[in-house]
Amino acid sequence: MGFLRIRTTVDERPGRLASLAAALAEKGGNILGLSVQPDVDGTVDEFVAEIPAAPEAVREALEAAGGRRVQVVAATAHELTDEPTRVLLLASRLRSAPWRLPQLLAELLRADDARWVYGAEMSDLPDPTLLTVPVAPRRAIRLRRAELPFTLTEAARAASFVRLAQPPAEAASSAERAVKLADGTETQVRPLTMMYREAVRDLHERCSPESRRFRYFTAMPTLPPRIFERLCDRTRGHSLVAGFDGQVVALANLMFTPDPGIAEMAFLIEDRWQGKGLGSALARMLVAQARDLGFAEVKATLLSDNARMRRLLLSLGATLSYTEDPGVVEARLAIGVMAAASPS
Repeated sequence: MGFLRIRTTVDERPGRLASLAAALAEKGGNILGLSVQPDVDGTVDEFVAEIPAAPEAVREALEAAGGRRVQVVAATAHELTDEPTRVLLLASRLRSAPWRLPQLLAELLRADDARWVYGAEMSDLPDPTLLTVPVAPRRAIRLRRAELPFTLTEAARAASFVRLAQPPAEAASSAERAVKLADGTETQVRPLTMMYREAVRDLHERCSPESRRFRYFTAMPTLPPRIFERLCDRTRGHSLVAGFDGQVVALANLMFTPDPGIAEMAFLIEDRWQGKGLGSALARMLVAQARDLGFAEVKATLLSDNARMRRLLLSLGATLSYTEDPGVVEARLAIGVMAAASPS
């Protein structure tokens, strides 16, 4: 006896499922699991059966019973779990560890592998063994399963599963949060929008040349309009502003990168507001956003003499390494490290 996972497409006619079950019974099969999935040109019936017959004999029997595109692959006793229970357990794991979305999505669909894809790579390929699941406008997860093509039902399941790792759209776009700093001052943090153009320009003018150099690697006196517009574009990243008494006193940017699963963060904080814990609070907000968007890692690029930023990133659990430029350091922060850290 061996366990087999069997898939076949059938026409929607009364008695088709009974015919397939009878064909398996004739081969000595014991059906242990059944899933019915609507697809493009019929219904896909999937069986998990304990059966002594060879896979080729099973395929021929099901084709004779009216099955189309019959596929038979080896299965294990491990797959004989209650499917709703298995999905609920995966959902629970995802809610507690959303940065593991690709891995859990692969488990959900029993895929061979899953990887992040970005930009042009997201377009669907004419290959039924590949499934691209959008996570955000410029990021997706590409799943591969060599032996069994993906069905439309599985694509819908994957899309629903991904939604569990994402925040509600309205909450993400309209969130406002009060942040109390070390000296007791309270600032208001909001998403960056075009309405803050003049306030951000004033922030740049009030910052010292050194603070601007640490942020942009050059003492940029003003922020060019094209860069400001890019920071406001939520298909390219999520940015925050911290305000006090009608002024923007800090700008925090989470930027999507060409590296799948990796976002980059950067900050500009007015000099008199530095050293009060505002940078740490903004960093934690950005990493939380990256986690909810399905990123696995956040990086930051900083000048080696930016001691304050180095301390901040190390306090969050980041790993620092030098780049080919001896004056530039790169920090990498796994989302799981940040998620496990207690809030400050």
